[in-house]
Amino acid sequence: MALRFEIMGRFNRARAAQLTLPHFTCQTPLFMPVGTQGTIKGLTTQQLEEIGCQIILGNTYHLALRPTSELIDELGGLHKFMNWPRAMLTDSGGFQMVSLLHLADITEKGVTFQSPVDGKPMLLTPEESIQIQNRIGADIIMALDDVVRTTITGPRIEEAMYRTLRWIDRCIAAHKRPHEQNLFGIVQGGLDPVLRDICVRGLVDRNLPGYAIGGLAGGEDKDSFWRVVAQCTASLPEDKPRYVMGVGYPLDIVVCSALGADMYDCVYPTRTARFGTALIPEGVLKLKHQVMADDTRPIDPTCDCMVCRNYTRAYIHCLVTKYAMGSQLLSYHNLYYMMKLSRDLHSSIVQGQFPEFVRKFLQRMFPQGDVPQWVCNAMEVAGIDISSCCAPFTTRNTVFSDEISSLKPQNSCKNPSAT
Repeated sequence: MALRFEIMGRFNRARAAQLTLPHFTCQTPLFMPVGTQGTIKGLTTQQLEEIGCQIILGNTYHLALRPTSELIDELGGLHKFMNWPRAMLTDSGGFQMVSLLHLADITEKGVTFQSPVDGKPMLLTPEESIQIQNRIGADIIMALDDVVRTTITGPRIEEAMYRTLRWIDRCIAAHKRPHEQNLFGIVQGGLDPVLRDICVRGLVDRNLPGYAIGGLAGGEDKDSFWRVVAQCTASLPEDKPRYVMGVGYPLDIVVCSALGADMYDCVYPTRTARFGTALIPEGVLKLKHQVMADDTRPIDPTCDCMVCRNYTRAYIHCLVTKYAMGSQLLSYHNLYYMMKLSRDLHSSIVQGQFPEFVRKFLQRMFPQGDVPQWVCNAMEVAGIDISSCCAPFTTRNTVFSDEISSLKPQNSCKNPSAT
């Protein structure tokens, strides 16, 4: 194991920790920008350091296709190749089972992809995924799992969950750098609490350095989303990091952090920037709208980032409709926003002010008090009173006490070795 996870503060389920990895010591909760092929589009690694990025994510499937893991290894690993001194995480390639399913054939042996580069078949087995990630050299590597959308029902969900457990043993056996790279397992099981529990128990029995909650953020309703997160975080070990994969909406990150998750990744902040949208405390600001053409204010008057200190909405409006620099400036701002959100989550938990932070966050995003019901339900389980943020009305669905109790940590399976 090549990490140390030290909890610095708590509020009920929420925790702030120091995660020490081979290349960097991180503060959690944290958000990881996605640099699929070794780059965050439009930003340099120096800029990523400036805004406080701690870990960036690369994708095994795409890096194996181009420039190839062999070349990356020959040139000293991905850190050196892309000039990134801090921590890295590589995804296993399993997500491509969902996003490129029309190009994939999934069997017990692995996943056969039709290469989008040259059309040739490419077999990605658990062993090959780990071998590629060993060559790439990230601080955290992910096990290959059998991914299915949470909107799918029936026997395919159970098949994928049990296959994920079989594949984790193959990944562990193939991992040749356990003292330099940390292998995380991924909890699957769709929206079925029984299958999720079986998968959690199976992975915890393997005593891995960390655990991810996979198969979410794929179209399921938000009430189902937070309940899966709550169930898994309540059952995973206290002394290991918990990573909710594919989550990048600020509201989702605040809710998941309240439920005890630590790490997140998503293309959302940079992808939405390329469509001319900025993240602000009130939600989003669409810079392409004509009303921005003569607006001399910064994107966010409360933001200290380089973009907000130097450029107006009107200027960025002019850029986003014509020039690449517009999306670059918005990507910088959006990732700065996400890094500040991560820092604020960490510091508020450490300082014992997490409930106040959550209430202030919700009040700015929902000034009319129209906080979504799923958020209210999740916060009740998290033990955070947000009644002052919610407009009183009688049509909200109540959450029955027995349903809430079923999601409390004390009623879930704990790892006996957890502290």
